[in-house]
Amino acid sequence: MPKPCKECPPDSRRPAPYPGPRCATHNRVFKDKQKKANHDRMVSKTYGLEAGEYGRLYAAQGGKCAICQHATGKVKRLAVDHDHETGLVRGLLCGPCNQLVGYFKNNPETFRRAADYLDRAAALNQGQIGGKLDSSTAVL
Repeated sequence: MPKPCKECPPDSRRPAPYPGPRCATHNRVFKDKQKKANHDRMVSKTYGLEAGEYGRLYAAQGGKCAICQHATGKVKRLAVDHDHETGLVRGLLCGPCNQLVGYFKNNPETFRRAADYLDRAAALNQGQIGGKLDSSTAVL
C-alpha cells in the first residue's frame, strides 16, 4: 500500500502514488506552484523584473498581447518583449507578434509600411481604387 498524502488530513486515506509524498490533487497544485516560481525566477534573472511585475504588466495590458489583442497567454504564457540594446521591457507579446517584431527589426517605419500596404489592399478589394490590378493600382 502506498504512503498517505502528506498534505491531506491525517485521517484521509488518499494514496500518494507519485514519486513524491502527495496525492494526485496536491501533486498538481504543487507542480503549478513550482511552474509559477520557476517562471518568476527566469523572468527576474533574464529581464530584471521583480516578483509579481509580470502579473502586473499582464493585468495592465488587459490580459492580452500588446499588439494583436487576441492571445491571452492562458495556453502559453506571453513573451516578455524587450529592447535588445537597452534591455528595457516594452510589454508582453504572443509568440507570433514577438517574432514579427524581430523580423521587422524593431523598426516602427516597417510596421507603418505594412499597415499602409494592408489599407491599400483593403481599399482595392472594396473597389475604392479602380477595379483592375495594374501597375498604377498595384499594392506596392
